[in-house]
Amino acid sequence: MADEATIARPYARAAFEHAHAAGQLAAWGELLERASVVLADERVHALVGNPHVQRAALVEFVVDLAGASGNEKAVNFIRLLADNGRLALLPQIATQYAELRAEVENTVDVTVTSAMPLTAEQSEKLTQALTRRLRRTVRLSATVDPSLIGGAVVQAGDFVVDGSLRGRVERLGNIMAGA
Repeated sequence: MADEATIARPYARAAFEHAHAAGQLAAWGELLERASVVLADERVHALVGNPHVQRAALVEFVVDLAGASGNEKAVNFIRLLADNGRLALLPQIATQYAELRAEVENTVDVTVTSAMPLTAEQSEKLTQALTRRLRRTVRLSATVDPSLIGGAVVQAGDFVVDGSLRGRVERLGNIMAGA
């Protein structure tokens, strides 16, 4: 059987193409994100796989929790997923949709994990430097991990820069172990 990413791809692309044509990229992105959060809940996920739960009730439940009841196209999309047994793929669909949206909007999500919280000035300088380096608008999110000891790890998709003290110590240990 094909993996989830492959199965989710045509649904994500269809949602993206509709939203792009309708000028509703942000609205659909938010809707898919809310729906994926709903589906990520273990209790809701169990309902999706339960043959005793009627599809119509499940669709109404997801639509209400995702705040999609006013959007006929979104309701139809969620209904289509339920009818095809693909409702559980909503988190994967939302992820792929976000990637398509970021591509067309020329943006990139960057996560910076540092040993200590970044100041506003540090965040701004880092955002500017990454914007120049990646040639995209950067949406920066910062997290703190004291185990890094010092420095930071920057991740944007597959692009990772480990400038942490822990990373340096690990690399030094690897070099010494190989010698």
